[in-house]
Amino acid sequence: MVDQQINYRNANAQDRERVLQITEAVFGPSTFERNIEERFGVIDGRDWRWRKRRHVEADLDASESGCVVAEHRGRVIGYVTIRYDKEAKIGSIPNLAVDAEYKSRGIGRQLIQEALREMAASGMQVGRIETLQQNEVGQHLYPDVGFEEVARQVYFAIDLRSRDDYNHANG
Repeated sequence: MVDQQINYRNANAQDRERVLQITEAVFGPSTFERNIEERFGVIDGRDWRWRKRRHVEADLDASESGCVVAEHRGRVIGYVTIRYDKEAKIGSIPNLAVDAEYKSRGIGRQLIQEALREMAASGMQVGRIETLQQNEVGQHLYPDVGFEEVARQVYFAIDLRSRDDYNHANG
């Protein structure tokens, strides 16, 4: 159930660090970046949080983008980032996160709905979101909000550090 004391609004510059804190705190179980780290280890001294943070920073900095935050008593407790492909008329939701303390209150659902309204207001004709198979919450939430599965994708990675045939630094 949605808490009536939650305010949804467009993010501003002052929200940036809190959005990034939430990202680092909650994305672990459902990010490709962590999967890579679990398989290949830390890359160049930087962990998955650093890489995921960069993805969200790119969303926040992109010219054709937006971010809606959920706020409770003046504190940002969740966010959704939005990317707009104005030529294709497709909006996408690359990142959605809610502070663990506020999970299971309908905040993620409401953030998605806010993002879809923003997309429609910006002239988008289709909205999209993707998730990893291991994200059980997303697997149930996204269809429940109205998204339809249109494809499945398999992610692959290769550790170039251990491959002499690709690692010119070793040869």
